[in-house]
Amino acid sequence: MGFVKEFKEFAVKGNVMDLAVGVIIGGAFGKIVNSVVNDVIMPLVSSIIGTPDFSNMYLVLKGDAPDGTPLAAARGIDGNVVFAYGSFITEVINFTLLAFCVFLLVKGINTMKKKEAAVEEVPAGPPAPTQEDLLAEIRDLLKNQK
Repeated sequence: MGFVKEFKEFAVKGNVMDLAVGVIIGGAFGKIVNSVVNDVIMPLVSSIIGTPDFSNMYLVLKGDAPDGTPLAAARGIDGNVVFAYGSFITEVINFTLLAFCVFLLVKGINTMKKKEAAVEEVPAGPPAPTQEDLLAEIRDLLKNQK
C-alpha cells in the first residue's frame, strides 16, 4: 500500500504535471514546426535550388538505381547501399527552426521577467512621515499662528 501512496504523491506533484503539459505542448509545437518546414520553407528552398523534394535526395554508394528512382525504390533494390542525405537536411532544418522558436520563446519570457523585476525595483520615493513627524509639524504650525 505504501508504493501506491508514494506513486500517487509523485504523480500529482507540480513538477510532474508541468512536465506532462510541456511534453504535450512540445509534441504539438513540433507538428507546427514540421508543417512550416514542409509546407512553407522547403517549397521556397526548392524553388531556389530546383529540387522539389529533399526527402528523395540520395546517393547510391554501392549498386545502381536509374535516374529519378524514388528513395524507397532505390533502397529496395538488392545490393544497393544508399546514402539518403535529403531526409537529414530536412531534419536539420526542422531542428534549427524548432531551436530558433524555443530561443525566441525563452527570450520573450526573460524580457517579461526583466520588466516585472524592473517594476518591482522602482523606488517608492521618500518614506512616509511617521505619526510623530506629523504631530511635530502640526505643533510647529500652531506655534507659528499665534
